Amino acid sequence: MKTASSRIAVTEALLELAEKDPNILLVCSDSILILKGQPFVDKYPERYIDVGIAEQCAVGCAAGLASCGFTPFYASYAGFITMRACEQLRTFVAYTGLNVKLIGANGGIASGEREGVTHQFFEDLGILRSIPGITIIVPADAAQVKEAVKAAAYYDGPVYIRIGSGRDPVAFENSPGFEIGKARIIRESGRDVAIFACGFIYPWVFQACDELEKIGIKATLVDVHTLKPLDRKTISGVLRDCGAAVTVEDHNIIGGLGSAITELAADEIPVPVVRVGLRDVFPRSGTPEALIEHYQMGAAHIAAAAGKAVEKKMRLSKGNGS
Repeated sequence: MKTASSRIAVTEALLELAEKDPNILLVCSDSILILKGQPFVDKYPERYIDVGIAEQCAVGCAAGLASCGFTPFYASYAGFITMRACEQLRTFVAYTGLNVKLIGANGGIASGEREGVTHQFFEDLGILRSIPGITIIVPADAAQVKEAVKAAAYYDGPVYIRIGSGRDPVAFENSPGFEIGKARIIRESGRDVAIFACGFIYPWVFQACDELEKIGIKATLVDVHTLKPLDRKTISGVLRDCGAAVTVEDHNIIGGLGSAITELAADEIPVPVVRVGLRDVFPRSGTPEALIEHYQMGAAHIAAAAGKAVEKKMRLSKGNGS
């Protein structure tokens, strides 16, 4: 599996942004090594602030800088931002609508190979979705991370970008294009079922689509890289056309992409939705491949979920939803 570092992608994007914009700053909480951010420190030492192991202070610092007209990027582990500093993030950044950009590393269980459950974060998206005013981006690979960071710099208000472990699967050989708030249909072989995905799980999703096609199930695959604000127009259209859906995410099925799609379906297009993700458990450590398979998020599980969604759609079309 070809990989690239989403962490290095962030630093590369920040270097490009800082070259053109003197307001771009980097805030860390003893987390510069996490970001692989030393090249930024070397080139722009006056634009780098490290508060030490004090994530709550880091969020407060970033809020203060934003209130003075700067565009601070605060980078740390995803859980340290969204859990340890949740109150500061809610009250000092989201409530005030300040222009703080947040980079959360080790998003998902596939990042647990080295550090385990305490440093692999599968609740971050659900936490942030419940807080008003925060834009949430879940890129598919390092190249999309770089695009997201650049777009976030000039997107008004708080933005959270979820990145991975630094050994992240390459999803797209050629970028399908990136626009905050705009879902992208990236594969359309038919309308038997819609598959909505986000994050570093595409190798398994693409394999599932291939397996489904072999057995005659034609899927439309949608990259939902922006979890909030959700592209309701595009997603509603796909749900209407397909009549059944699967969501795939490296996150708890509660609160993340699966919740977002089922909520939209309940509001607007009541179709069967089957969620693939971590099923409300604390995961173990392991290699990404082993964890994905163990927690039933692999290609065969995605394909099985699609088959289940299609069966539900057929029962409903016959007037029997049981």
